[in-house]
Amino acid sequence: MRRLLVAHALACALINAQEPASPALPPRKPLEVPARVGVLGQTSISLAEVIQRALANNRDLAVSQILRKEAALNIKGAKGYYDPNLGMNAYRSKTVSPASSVLAGSADGKLTQKELYADPEINGLSPFLGGTYKLDFSSARQYTDNEFATLNPQFPTSLNLNLTQPLWRGMRFDANRYRVQVARKNQKLTDEQFRQRVIEITTQAIQAYWELSFAYRNLAVQIEAVRLAEQQDASNRRQVDQGLLAPADVIQTQTQIATYQQNVFTAQDALTRAENSLKALILATREDLLWGAALLPETLPDTRPLAPPLNEAIQLALSMRPELAESAINIEINKLDAKLSHEQAKPQIDAQATLGAQGLAGRPVVATSNPFSAAFIPLITQLDELSALAGLPPPPPISFGSTSVPPIFVGGYGRSLEALKSGTFPTAQVGVQMNFPIRNRTAEANAAVSILEGKRLQTLRDQLAMSIESDVRNSLQALESSRARLGAAVLARKSAEDQYASEQRQFQAGTSSVFLVLQRQTDLINARSREARAEADLGIAAADFDRATARTIETQNISLR
Repeated sequence: MRRLLVAHALACALINAQEPASPALPPRKPLEVPARVGVLGQTSISLAEVIQRALANNRDLAVSQILRKEAALNIKGAKGYYDPNLGMNAYRSKTVSPASSVLAGSADGKLTQKELYADPEINGLSPFLGGTYKLDFSSARQYTDNEFATLNPQFPTSLNLNLTQPLWRGMRFDANRYRVQVARKNQKLTDEQFRQRVIEITTQAIQAYWELSFAYRNLAVQIEAVRLAEQQDASNRRQVDQGLLAPADVIQTQTQIATYQQNVFTAQDALTRAENSLKALILATREDLLWGAALLPETLPDTRPLAPPLNEAIQLALSMRPELAESAINIEINKLDAKLSHEQAKPQIDAQATLGAQGLAGRPVVATSNPFSAAFIPLITQLDELSALAGLPPPPPISFGSTSVPPIFVGGYGRSLEALKSGTFPTAQVGVQMNFPIRNRTAEANAAVSILEGKRLQTLRDQLAMSIESDVRNSLQALESSRARLGAAVLARKSAEDQYASEQRQFQAGTSSVFLVLQRQTDLINARSREARAEADLGIAAADFDRATARTIETQNISLR
């Protein structure tokens, strides 16, 4: 072997003596990786922390949370249609009316009436069968100077209950119950939309995390490539000094070093972009201090992610995907629309009932004279005189009825309430109100539109199910392919390491060349880079498969409260 090296050295010396002088060796240019722009420190970060920050600081997710709260309030608002209404009608009045006839009960031509009136009531809608109710209690204090009044002041009271119950349209379903049920469906819809947004944001965060992890590993691989090339360059320079290699071999390694240095700067730029993309997902504001820190991923990728069989994965996706749940809820809302439209197309038949009681009491008026009997006094006097002259008994006195007040009416306001409570003066009325529209084209058209809309929503749901099955198949294939590709990449990297070590040994033995060593070195760097890329792709494929089967929330242990 030594003889071969000596012969090689002599041959090189003869060639150098016959050929022009070789170019001078280029100076060494060690790698200087500049500091990244705006990066002043560094901090480690886990995948769980990235997901937590992404969910906590995402604006769209905050909007979805607000929509969930609004949906809950909309249910409360829809139920508010059944809240009772408490009302009051009260007034005090004084009326002076002209009285031109003696029958009006006024001697001076003026009739004065005063009243203090109060009528509280409570009314509302029934949440069960669509009926309405109204309960009111009226009471008054009335004063009058009418000469015919027997009670003054008097205290009339009344208690009335009015009920209306639909017997056809609106009995089983009406607009108010429609609002409540739609509000509940919308709450479920916002919950599914929120869950879908959580899955999407989590998947984006996981993908960005593994992209950052790859960017760091790729930068390390490229820096290691420069280090290996520099080691080869130093070895070549020593052999040139010993006369074993030509200066052109050093130029070749310098070219390789320059190429690797370019790859380092490109990898550094890719790292910064990947890091900023992740920061944009997880940081709340521009003032966050983490903008100035390098984020070092500390979570190792799972190289053996578990995946269910295809049929199980498809069934899981069809039962868990938020998009399908949203589609089902929209179909249910459409059914409520159709139900309401059919209900509005029915004739209206309502049963009505009124139950009431009245009370009356007052202070009796002491009668001084009766206006009607006073008009007959001259005639009665003359009849009495004629009867006396004829020896006849006087005629009986003329009476227009008893002026005494029944004891049941004598008393104050409490007496009136007692009569009301005892039900002395009841009122009851039961009836039916019917309305048969000759044509109800609006309701019929709305019902037909609801049916067609339901068919459209069902078609979209079937189309969505097809898209989900395709998504699951593609994501599962990508996961399996990524797992296989990672295994092949690991084997390729190990083989490249062995080939590079073997080529170096051959070069040291003089049976190889700088070109082959650098070629093996390039193959090794590419193999390491592909392994890092395969690991990141496997993590991304696993996250995408979890998204396709809606397992992201369970896999990452995310709470939706």
